[in-house]
Amino acid sequence: MMTTLDTSTPLAIETVDLPARPAASPGRVALRQFLRSPSGVIGACLLLLLILGTAIGPMLYPVDPLDLVGAPFTAPSADAWLGTDYLGRDVMAGLIYGGRATLTVGAVAALITIAIGLSVGALSGFFGGAIDTALVKVTEFFQILPPLLFAMVLVTLFGQKLTTITLAIGAVSWTSAARLTRAEFMRLRNLDFVKAARAAGAGDTHLILRVLLPNALPPVIVSATLAIGVAILFEGGLSFLGLGDPNTMSWGLMLGQNRNYVLDAWWAVTFPGAAIFLAVLAISLVGDGVNDAVNPRLRRRT
Repeated sequence: MMTTLDTSTPLAIETVDLPARPAASPGRVALRQFLRSPSGVIGACLLLLLILGTAIGPMLYPVDPLDLVGAPFTAPSADAWLGTDYLGRDVMAGLIYGGRATLTVGAVAALITIAIGLSVGALSGFFGGAIDTALVKVTEFFQILPPLLFAMVLVTLFGQKLTTITLAIGAVSWTSAARLTRAEFMRLRNLDFVKAARAAGAGDTHLILRVLLPNALPPVIVSATLAIGVAILFEGGLSFLGLGDPNTMSWGLMLGQNRNYVLDAWWAVTFPGAAIFLAVLAISLVGDGVNDAVNPRLRRRT
């Protein structure tokens, strides 16, 4: 017997409202964009390797970088993997311990650079008028000074200590961050969301720290990343010129102390020079990736 399907009554279809998918946070979007940047990922991996090498290296290669482990100018061997320098100190140990000092100087000096640059640029761009004029004059004064020469003067006056070197590098490198921050604040301060916050009763401090600064940070973050590489080069330059901290091993100090013995011990100069090159290259690649992540124009293209 055949049965027929009654189609006279329409079927009732129950609809279910699915919850809206929450929007990704800006940080998560930036991270996803960074991971899409080949240069950024390569730079981050290389930088991570350098940091891990300096962090766990002493456990794998427990040699004091200041100890005399052999005759001067000993070629790389099983006893000294990368040879010895002009005093007979182990070059491998110097790279491991020196990396800590060099990378720390780069990071801390960059923080000082950005802190000064953000403060000067934010005040100048927000208030304008006489404050802006005065701060621009100060920025221009520091900008016309040769940074390396100014840092040399500061280190000579206050002593060849790692802390002094770090502060000197930060004190001479902030002008670019200040000009960048000032330009961002001047662009943002007359936009509608700032006017709305002011109309709602927000004070100057709230406007600067909670309203304008978060929106001005993306280009400053890129500048901060690149400032680390600049600080590493500064430290290397000062140490190469004999103004490094003689009591703290660093890649720049290794270069400076062995620069006159390139023909006798090429390894004592080549390896620390290569370490500086790789560190600056890695940070530059990370800076490219960060720029891809925080630059809204590049983000729209992808």
